[in-house]
Amino acid sequence: MTQGTALTASTIPGTILSIDAMGGDHGPGAVVAGMARAVAKNEALRFIVHGDRPELERLIDRRRGLAERCEIRHAEGVVTMHDKPSQVMRHGKDTSMWSCIEAIRNGEAGAAVSCGNTGALMALSMIRLRKIEGVNRPAIACLWPSRNPSGFNVMLDVGADIRADAGDLLQYALMGASYARNGLDLRRPRVGLLNVGTEEHKGRAELKLAADLIERVSTAADFDFVGFVEGGDLPSDKVDVIVTDGFTGNVALKTGEGTARLIRELLGEAFRFSPLSRVAALLAYTSLRRLSKRIDPRRVNGGVFLGLNGTVVKSHGSADETGVAAAIKLAARLAAAGFNERLTARLAEAEQAAAAAMQAEAGQA
Repeated sequence: MTQGTALTASTIPGTILSIDAMGGDHGPGAVVAGMARAVAKNEALRFIVHGDRPELERLIDRRRGLAERCEIRHAEGVVTMHDKPSQVMRHGKDTSMWSCIEAIRNGEAGAAVSCGNTGALMALSMIRLRKIEGVNRPAIACLWPSRNPSGFNVMLDVGADIRADAGDLLQYALMGASYARNGLDLRRPRVGLLNVGTEEHKGRAELKLAADLIERVSTAADFDFVGFVEGGDLPSDKVDVIVTDGFTGNVALKTGEGTARLIRELLGEAFRFSPLSRVAALLAYTSLRRLSKRIDPRRVNGGVFLGLNGTVVKSHGSADETGVAAAIKLAARLAAAGFNERLTARLAEAEQAAAAAMQAEAGQA
């Protein structure tokens, strides 16, 4: 167990992640199991693990080869799902979540992963890491299974803030395009604005204004604006980035996850209905496994906080080891790519180009 020597980029090669081991519905057991699963796929991973030291030592020592990849930092407190963000900010300095974010703030790890309270994690991240200059409201971006070659679309915001005016939606478009460019390797992402219809006259006033702003800056910001998109377009190959407010995005996300679980359950019931259906299930076993994996919400677990001076990945509170491993995989990929530095630089360039384009357009009017 690494205790005396801190894991830093200068002393230990590989990607270092900061893990809040105490958040989540299934406790540190699921988190440690997810770490072990992630390491099995990526031997370059190293962890700074925050939580109750005796319990974490016991869990980590059970996993062969994991102990030497971990530095445990003891934290007495735990942020529960019922804690208010304001309470955590006032009294949460001894918690595993606080300690986890501090490792990012101090530059000791490339990304943080937590299954804990979303509101508290966002509030803590905003206060300790601060927002990128020029960003009004950070957003949570998630990957949505789609028909695109990459297999995913990016959607934001999915719950950081229920409000978003036209200027916020424009920033979400810029950040979402940068995430798609760096995270999905898309040279020129297609951005759509979620609305109740694709017609120009539909939607609230702020959506129409946002659409106008996004359209005007798209060329300078190096993305294509496809206009309004509907709920049915979320998994389509029509768009790469879906922009919406946090209230709508969170409802859509939870609805999609619930629908995926329902489909899996109904398929299971259908193939267990009779002896003949069980035979059919055996014949279709390979295809069913492929479908089950494709619609499994755990496979795309992990929302990325965009707009902060540090990379934070929020895993579902109900995530099991498969879900935690998926969140760690996403965090590791972003950390290894220097995603947040690239996002900050790209966002600054995009906003400057957008401002110049809008100023030039105003001068011509």
